[in-house]
Amino acid sequence: MTIEGSGTEFLRVGDEGGRFRFTFCPECGATVFYAEEGDEERVAIPVGAFADSDFPAPTVSVYEERRHAWVSLPEGIEHWR
Repeated sequence: MTIEGSGTEFLRVGDEGGRFRFTFCPECGATVFYAEEGDEERVAIPVGAFADSDFPAPTVSVYEERRHAWVSLPEGIEHWR
Protein backbone atom coordinates (compact mmCIF):
# COMPACT_ATOMS: atom_id res chain seq x y z
CA MET A 1 0.00 0.00 0.00
CA THR A 2 1.20 3.49 -0.79
CA ILE A 3 -0.31 6.58 0.81
CA GLU A 4 -0.48 9.66 -1.38
CA GLY A 5 -2.04 13.05 -0.83
CA SER A 6 -3.06 14.81 2.33
CA GLY A 7 -5.51 13.92 5.04
CA THR A 8 -6.89 15.25 8.27
CA GLU A 9 -5.94 13.19 11.31
CA PHE A 10 -7.69 12.43 14.57
CA LEU A 11 -6.21 10.48 17.48
CA ARG A 12 -8.60 8.20 19.35
CA VAL A 13 -7.89 6.14 22.47
CA GLY A 14 -9.48 2.69 22.41
CA ASP A 15 -11.25 0.91 25.27
CA GLU A 16 -8.05 -0.84 26.32
CA GLY A 17 -5.76 2.18 25.94
CA GLY A 18 -4.52 1.67 22.40
CA ARG A 19 -4.04 4.91 20.47
CA PHE A 20 -5.40 4.89 16.93
CA ARG A 21 -4.67 7.56 14.33
CA PHE A 22 -7.57 7.98 11.90
CA THR A 23 -6.97 9.76 8.59
CA PHE A 24 -9.92 11.45 6.91
CA CYS A 25 -10.45 12.96 3.48
CA PRO A 26 -9.96 16.73 3.96
CA GLU A 27 -12.78 17.45 1.50
CA CYS A 28 -15.64 15.12 2.51
CA GLY A 29 -14.56 13.86 5.96
CA ALA A 30 -14.79 10.14 5.11
CA THR A 31 -12.40 7.85 6.98
CA VAL A 32 -9.75 6.72 4.49
CA PHE A 33 -7.63 4.54 6.80
CA TYR A 34 -6.45 4.15 10.38
CA ALA A 35 -3.58 2.51 12.27
CA GLU A 36 -2.63 1.87 15.87
CA GLU A 37 0.32 3.91 17.08
CA GLY A 38 3.37 1.67 17.24
CA ASP A 39 1.93 -0.71 14.64
CA GLU A 40 1.82 1.54 11.56
CA GLU A 41 2.80 -1.38 9.30
CA ARG A 42 -0.77 -2.68 9.70
CA VAL A 43 -3.34 -0.27 8.28
CA ALA A 44 -7.11 -0.72 8.38
CA ILE A 45 -9.17 0.54 5.45
CA PRO A 46 -12.95 0.74 6.03
CA VAL A 47 -14.91 -1.36 3.54
CA GLY A 48 -17.07 1.70 2.86
CA ALA A 49 -14.05 3.26 1.13
CA PHE A 50 -14.58 0.82 -1.75
CA ALA A 51 -17.41 1.52 -4.20
CA ASP A 52 -17.70 -2.14 -5.19
CA SER A 53 -21.01 -3.95 -4.67
CA ASP A 54 -19.21 -7.28 -5.22
CA PHE A 55 -16.79 -6.66 -2.35
CA PRO A 56 -16.55 -9.85 -0.24
CA ALA A 57 -18.70 -10.12 2.87
CA PRO A 58 -16.95 -9.77 6.23
CA THR A 59 -15.54 -12.88 7.93
CA VAL A 60 -14.84 -11.32 11.34
CA SER A 61 -17.01 -9.09 13.55
CA VAL A 62 -15.36 -6.69 16.01
CA TYR A 63 -17.24 -4.44 18.45
CA GLU A 64 -20.54 -5.86 17.26
CA GLU A 65 -22.23 -4.83 20.51
CA ARG A 66 -21.92 -1.27 19.13
CA ARG A 67 -23.45 -1.98 15.72
CA HIS A 68 -26.72 -0.41 14.63
CA ALA A 69 -29.75 -2.63 15.25
CA TRP A 70 -30.45 -2.84 11.50
CA VAL A 71 -27.03 -4.35 10.69
CA SER A 72 -27.14 -8.09 10.11
CA LEU A 73 -24.02 -10.25 10.05
CA PRO A 74 -23.37 -13.25 7.78
CA GLU A 75 -23.84 -16.71 9.28
CA GLY A 76 -20.63 -18.42 10.38
CA ILE A 77 -18.78 -15.14 10.95
CA GLU A 78 -15.98 -15.09 13.56
CA HIS A 79 -16.85 -12.98 16.60
CA TRP A 80 -14.06 -11.10 18.43
CA ARG A 81 -14.98 -10.15 21.96
